[in-house]
Amino acid sequence: MSYEVREELPTPERFVALRDAAGMASRSEDGVARGLPNSVYGVTVVETETDETVGMARIVGDGATVFHVCDMAVHPDHQRQGLGSRMMDAIVAYLDEHAPPGAYVNLMADVDGFYEQWGFEETRPASKGMFYRVE
Repeated sequence: MSYEVREELPTPERFVALRDAAGMASRSEDGVARGLPNSVYGVTVVETETDETVGMARIVGDGATVFHVCDMAVHPDHQRQGLGSRMMDAIVAYLDEHAPPGAYVNLMADVDGFYEQWGFEETRPASKGMFYRVE
């Protein structure tokens, strides 16, 4: 299969479906429809033969001092293809270009050992949050 990373957000329907397929907590379609336009940045992965969105990730925050990486999901039928890494490469490239020095970037990880390769560090023991500070 062939995939393309696109700098765009999924439709609210696809957002809800991807979270569900990935076993993530559900979100209401109405809430997603209202929330997605407030994203700072987003990427999707599209399977090029079908034009189906099979992965997504986005950044929310104030766009200057605080950035939160969230909603990273890849449909189980398309996992283990490096798609999460490709999306994180795009997310971090955006941050490196647009986030000012001293900006605080965080995420909540449910996968150990994945986000560290982009400079994120665990905040344990207080929480399992992680951060990445743009220098």
